[in-house]
Amino acid sequence: MTRRRGVMSEQFKTELAKELGFYPTLQREGWGGITTRDAGNMVKRAIEIAEQSLATREHR
Repeated sequence: MTRRRGVMSEQFKTELAKELGFYPTLQREGWGGITTRDAGNMVKRAIEIAEQSLATREHR
């Protein structure tokens, strides 16, 4: 079985962690230390950014 590559880059995920305020936890404990709520908020924010990007492209 092949391992699936992540959709979001580490840099993008780190920027989202900073924006959402859980970067200190990430630094101390790694990705395993964040809460389910933080992970969900990160995905939600990534989707919002993707939707904004698509809307911008469509209006060009």
